[in-house]
Amino acid sequence: MMRGWRNLILRLFGARIHPSALVYGSVQVWYPPNLKMAAGSTLGPGVICYCMAQISIGRGAVVSQRSHLCGGTHDVDDPDFPLLALPITIGDGAWIAAEAFVGPGVTVGASAVLGARGVATKDLEPGGVYAGNPARLLRRRTVRGASQP
Repeated sequence: MMRGWRNLILRLFGARIHPSALVYGSVQVWYPPNLKMAAGSTLGPGVICYCMAQISIGRGAVVSQRSHLCGGTHDVDDPDFPLLALPITIGDGAWIAAEAFVGPGVTVGASAVLGARGVATKDLEPGGVYAGNPARLLRRRTVRGASQP
């Protein structure tokens, strides 16, 4: 398995990746020093991780195939259209489903779910299940077998 080599190469370029994190070979990472991955986190096949600002992926969080984490945008109200780089945080146990988009400055709360092809331009609450464009809260997540507070 090439996971160790991929993680090593990304670390050599400045990424902070836990040894148990999984980065598929087809993942594209722009500017690795801005990538931080916790234990058991995953960037699935074809993920685009545009790390113009810090992108942090929490413990056990999964970013599924062909999703896009985009840490940059432009100020459309400024005639010079300057670049804006804003951090993205994916909380512990969160799931970004296939082909979803997480925009600049967004925090995906712990255990939140963004459904397939969903578009998050605003923060997603912990434990929420979201879908659509723009993403909207559908319901609270119920994790079977987990202890309830």
